[in-house]
This record gives sequence, C-alpha cells and structure tokens, in this order.
Amino acid sequence: MKTTCAYCGVGCGISVTQQAGEWQLEGDSAHPANGGALCVKGASLLETLAFPQRLLYPRHRGQRISWDEALTMMSAQFSRIMAESGPEAIGIYLSGQLTTEDYYVANKLMKGYIGSANVDTNSRLCMSSAVVAQQRAFGEDLVPACYEDLELADLIIITGANTAWTHPVLFRRIQQARSRRPELKLVVMDPRRTMTAEQADLHLALRPGTDVALWNGLGRYLLDHDIWDRDYVAAHVSGISALARELDDPAWMPEAVAQHCDLALSDLLGFYQLFARHPRTLSLYCQGINQSNQGTDKANAIINAHLLTGRIGKPGASPFSLTGQPNAMGGREVGGLASQLAAHMGFSDAERDRLQRFWGSPRMVTGPGHKAVELFEAVHSGQIRALWVLGSNPAASLPDGDRVRESLARCEFLVVSDLTAQTDTARYANLLLPALGWGEKSGTVTNSERCISRQRPFLPAPGEARPDWWALASLGQRLGFGEAFAFADEHAIFSEHAALSGFENRGERQFDISGLAGLTPAQFEALAPLRWPVNEAHPQGCDRLFEDGRFPTPDGRARLLPLKQQAPALEPLPPGAGVPLLLNSGRLRDQWHTMTRSGHVPRLLEAEPWPRVMVGPASLLSLGLDAGDLVCLDNGRGQVRVRVGLDEGLREGEAFLPMHWTDSQCSQGAVNRLVAPRTDPHSGQPMFKQARVRLNKQPTHWQGVWLGQQAPAERGDWWARRPLEGGECWLLASWSEGMSECWQRLALDGHWLRLPVKGGWLAIALSQGRIQSLLLVGERWPTLKVELLASLLGLPLQAGALSQTLSDAFAGDSRLVCSCFRVTEARIVNAIREQGVSELAGLQGLLQCGSNCGTCLPEIDKLLIQHRFLESA
Repeated sequence: MKTTCAYCGVGCGISVTQQAGEWQLEGDSAHPANGGALCVKGASLLETLAFPQRLLYPRHRGQRISWDEALTMMSAQFSRIMAESGPEAIGIYLSGQLTTEDYYVANKLMKGYIGSANVDTNSRLCMSSAVVAQQRAFGEDLVPACYEDLELADLIIITGANTAWTHPVLFRRIQQARSRRPELKLVVMDPRRTMTAEQADLHLALRPGTDVALWNGLGRYLLDHDIWDRDYVAAHVSGISALARELDDPAWMPEAVAQHCDLALSDLLGFYQLFARHPRTLSLYCQGINQSNQGTDKANAIINAHLLTGRIGKPGASPFSLTGQPNAMGGREVGGLASQLAAHMGFSDAERDRLQRFWGSPRMVTGPGHKAVELFEAVHSGQIRALWVLGSNPAASLPDGDRVRESLARCEFLVVSDLTAQTDTARYANLLLPALGWGEKSGTVTNSERCISRQRPFLPAPGEARPDWWALASLGQRLGFGEAFAFADEHAIFSEHAALSGFENRGERQFDISGLAGLTPAQFEALAPLRWPVNEAHPQGCDRLFEDGRFPTPDGRARLLPLKQQAPALEPLPPGAGVPLLLNSGRLRDQWHTMTRSGHVPRLLEAEPWPRVMVGPASLLSLGLDAGDLVCLDNGRGQVRVRVGLDEGLREGEAFLPMHWTDSQCSQGAVNRLVAPRTDPHSGQPMFKQARVRLNKQPTHWQGVWLGQQAPAERGDWWARRPLEGGECWLLASWSEGMSECWQRLALDGHWLRLPVKGGWLAIALSQGRIQSLLLVGERWPTLKVELLASLLGLPLQAGALSQTLSDAFAGDSRLVCSCFRVTEARIVNAIREQGVSELAGLQGLLQCGSNCGTCLPEIDKLLIQHRFLESA
C-alpha cells in the first residue's frame, strides 16, 4: 500500500506492508518528493497509531451519543442560530491536516449553502502571507518551482527557515547535491545560528524583521550594477519604474542596509555578489518570512529580486515558498481560506456567479469572511455563536492564547472533530466528533511543489470514527441541501473538485486539474503523484510554471512591487525586573504542531524531552542562571514557565521557545500566551516570530521527578510530562510548599516508602510488594537517566537492585544526537576516542548516525573535530 506522510509540506511518499501480521513502513522510492527517504517523524508514523485516549464515539458534554443524535443536534443548533442571527453567526475552522476532499465539502457547505464566508484554516497561521504575495506578483497563488530545482541550482538561499529541522528530507537533498557538486553555494538568512545555518557557506544573522531592507538592498545593487535582465522585464514584467523610484532611496544603499540589518558590510556584499554571479538561484522561504506583521511584503521583496533577473520558472531558478503542513496547498485549491473561493477564484461578481452556477447553490457568499484571529475574536464577542473546529487546536496554536481560550469557553455551541478529547481545544467542546487519522482516511493532498498524492487507508476505522467529509456532507443533508452533498466516497468529491477547476476556465487560472475529472474509481485509487496543472495542455502534469513568461494577470505580466521596510509591530514591555528579551518561536526537529499527533511517541521526545527557552550566555550570566533552571517569561499579556537552556547561536538579547508545548504537556509552557494578536495587514497572518518578554528565575522550594504508569495526584505548582515505554515521567516543582509538606501529603496515602538521597529523598509507592511509582524530590532536578530509573516500575522492591539502578541512573544521561537511529553523544565519542573512528563514513557504518535525514551531521562533525583533536593531543 502506498500513501503519503501526514506531517510537513514535503509530502513524502510512504510504502506500508504487512508481514507476519505486523505493519512495516518505509519510504516510497518511486515518489518524486522523497525517493524513499524519511525523517524521524515520518519513520515513526506507525508508532503514532497507538493513540492514547482515542476518541471513538460522539460525545455530548462527556456522554456518549450516536451519530444520528449528534447530527440531529448540530442541525437543530445551526438552524436555530441562523434563523436568529443569520448565516454569519456560523463559523468553521479547518486544518492543513485534512484531505482536499474534506476541505472541498466544508467550503461548499459554508460558502455556497449555509451562506457564511466565516470558514478559515490554520494554514492562515503559516502560509497566508506567501499566498497573498504570490497573488500580488503572479496574479494567482502559484509556486513556480519543483524539488528537482534543488539539484539544478548553483546558489540556494534559505531565508526564514530552519530547513534541516522543519523539512529534513528536502535539506538532505540539498546536502547530497552539494556533496556531488561542491560548487553549489548555500546562503542562510536567520537571526539564529541553526542547524541549517551551521552548514551554509554564508550565514547572515540579520536583525529580526529587517528582511525587506535586505532584499530591497539587493534590488538596488542589481540596478546600480546593471545586473538585471532588461529584456525579460520589458517582455514579461510590469512595475519597474515604480520599483526603481523606490530603490533610489539612499536607505537601500549597501552601507545603510548593513547598518539597519546589523550585518557586516562585507557579508552583505558577499551575498549580493553571489546572487549576481549565479543565474541558477533558488530562494527557499518559510515561516520566518511569513509569520510577521510584514510577511507579505517580505515574500514580495524576494520575488522582486527573481523577477528583476528573470530567474523564475527556469531549471534551478525560482522563488520557492515551502509549505508548513501536508495539505496547506490542497486546502487553498478548494478555497479553505476565508479570503478566497474554490478553484483559486476570488469574490468578483463573475467568479461568484460561475461558482454558484456550478454548485447550483442557493446562498453564495458575497465577500470574504473573518480570518483566523478575527474569527475567534468574533466568537469572543458573540458575533459567531456556533463554531465547528476540525483537526486543529486553536486554543494552543493561535496568538493571545488566553483570549482564545476565553472565546472557546464563551462559544454558545462548539463542535470539535479530532482523534482525541485530550487537546486544549477539545476540553471546551459541547460536542466531540471522532475523526479518522492517518492510516485510516482516504483522499488527496498537495505538497509544496504542487504535487497531488493519495493518502490511502490500510487500517479499519476504529469505533465509530468517520471521515470529516462524511460528517460535513451529512450535516449538509440534515440542513436540507440533499443531492448537493450526496457524495458516495472521496472519488466523487475529487471528481467534482477537478471538474470545477476547469469549468469556464479559459486559461485565466493556472490551477486546472480538469484532466483528472474523468478518472474512474479504479483510476483514482491507483492515482500516481503528479504536479498540477493537469489538463489538455499538460496531460501528464507540469514541473514548472511561467516557463513561457506568461502570468495569470489581466495583461499577462508579473508585477514588481515597491516596498517599504516597516518596524515590527511590537507591544511595549511593562516595567519590571528581569532581562528584557525579544522572543522568537518555532519548531523542533522531532515534534509536530501542538504534539497531539507526535507527543505520545517516546522516541520523538528523547532529543528534547522538556520545554526549554533558549537564551545566549550573557542572559544566563546576568541573572545567575544555570542551564536547566526554571524561569518565568512575562510580558503583561501572559506568563510562561519553562526550563532555560543555553544556545550560543542566538543573538544576544534574543530568545527562542518552541511552539509545541501546550496545556496538555506542561502546566505553563504554551508560548502563544505571550504572543500579541498582531497580523499582516494584507494576509491576516499573525506575527509569531517576535514578542517582547522579561525573563526571571523562578524560585522553588523543591523540584521533583515522578515516574509511574498513571499521572501523579499531586503536581505541585508547575509540571511537565513526557511518555516513556512503560509509563510516564513528570517534572514537578513547587514554590508554595516545602519538601516536608510534600512528604506529609504523600504519607497520608499509606503506600509510600521514603529513602534519603543526596539533596533530598526518594519516595516509592508499593502495590503488593512491587514498585508502582517513584518520586524523587530535591532542591534541584538531577541529571538523570530517566529510562533506567523507570525500568524499576512493576518490579519487586529489592534493596541491591534498587541501589545499583539508582547509582547508574544518577551517573547522568547522554544527549541524543541522531534521532533516526537513537545514537547518543556518548556512543559517538566512544567510537571516536576508544574505537579509533576518525571519519564520518566510519561513524555512519558503525552506528548509522547521520545516514538518514542528515540533520545531525553538523553535530557529528563538531564531535569528530573536538575528539580527534583531544585524542591526538
């Protein structure tokens, strides 16, 4: 069975087989996106299927009900609210985790039948600035490039992306291309020295938010040195006069740009000269560009440089927006954003009329609806009274998280479709609906390079879980829309979607897959990956767009845009103690979004088991902090308490906190409580990348480590948890009670034995003479081999074995370097120093580290240099 990965926008193909009753998974070597390669998340997908607390039946206020009761309730509530307040009082919030078919039915139901444009998606949070930039420059939301351009480029620029961690399979292709062609240059623009930046020929650690200035400066440099493509611009591009007037401002001279971006002039000019010398330039950009109050302008500044030089739609030469989610692009194809209609149509009278005639709909929306941040504010105010959230966790993922939680709590009728009831959002639901997950659902998804792939089920639906499109269509039928939602299966939905893309489309829209509208069910089932458009002109799909210099604008020309550098829209920081920092948020290599899919897999938490805010050495020194201390981040909007870590790759005065931890994994670790609801004025995308905070050490009376098969009854004032193979581990801390009070409450249970250890005590809960739980309490969390100590759970209490295990556990753990093969730093160092391995190839052969996704290669190289030197000394 061939299917597609459920994580990032790379869209890797996966082959699943069953051997001796066990499912086996590997990369699909025939898929154009990955050629068989997988990152650690994709390779762990089978492990995610053992989902804890899976939602199997509809629930109303915690009580199991039937699907018939659930749909009857939804129909009655939606109908009542529409009758009282109009269709605009209904909202739907979707997810890039859904299939295109799910998205299509939701969009049709809301915008064509209910008559509300208040349907948006979490893709608004990651891709909408790129969407609007492409619409402004090209006339349509179009990505011109394909992945093969990674091998064909002579210069690759990665800006606003830690691609080695967020798109590991793509970055591995870049690594492999550079090993074959050492002349291929890599430039990385990022305020942080990330794993991606570590491998660059040039790293530009620019001041956060100054991207427009840097790219405007490049445009000025190209014009001043007559390096732009006059013929291409004359034939295919408009707006050169306005852009030239803007770039004539002295602010875009290299010296001024270098000062504004806080870069060495030599580094800035080095980049400009590299760009000038390499016609085959590929510019990759992602959330560091998009998630800004000027995200659209940042993306257009990048596109401007490519249009000026004619580097677009050519092998190895294009601007290339990397997609965050597996089907963010598929959702955009069918109008999943509140600011668009299906098949890349907008809200002009002609487009609305065309869509209404195709659908035969009774109530077509007249204009855009509320974008994500506005949508939940409308819920807060009561303007939207009924909300259906499908496959997303907005309580954790939206900015101003406490306000969003208030919105959900106030919502008159909140429906949530998900795999589990244990998400921050699901806890507020009036009605919970069980959805299908990866391995169970069927449909299509579209990746970053416009490649449509099939997701195929190989598992039966558990309990009464149903496809999201089925739930949406069933509601449509209950609301009286009958035949319009009488879809028999995913094939029927896809066929309608494909036919719509070609309906009265005379080439004005490049999104056109009408060549797939006539697929039989068998052909749909066997559909191989292909890049759109797929129509009469491109029956086998199309690798690159704009190769002929034609763009889907009224005059057929692309547009250059004159842009101004704007200051980040930062909120003022209230007076207070502590170190003021500029906070950035982002992703870790081994986790996904708010961890609802990945957080229960033990091996995905081995590299980064606990929430940490990373700061530079000066920030640690100024407060007398040590790595591992508990700290408080506060900005008057919210508070977050997490451990602190050292990252010497950060600019001083800045900090980085991953986005993944929520109220389900940490009592006070959700970064978006600190993020203001500031958005890009064009796209509505939030400014997640910059928030002002103050950092202080959080004093505690005790800190503890709890191990057991169940959650601890007493958690102190702060906690964080992670799964283990045989149970769970929790970090606990208290600043309101002492160690003695903690023990007194435990002792009341009567099943605990307390043993003294250095700096505190170990409490052991026994059941029939076997160890049920362990609680280690002291003034500070110890460096501990957690898995080794957890191995005692379920065993009889034996003094000798306990003493030896404690001694070995307190010897400290070694940092995980290679997640794919679970290789620690200690094993790598041992291979270098004790076994005499002196080259990367030897370590790969012996330990396999660095031989899969390649994200750990910089760390391995550092260890080789460090320990070969020590050995020779």
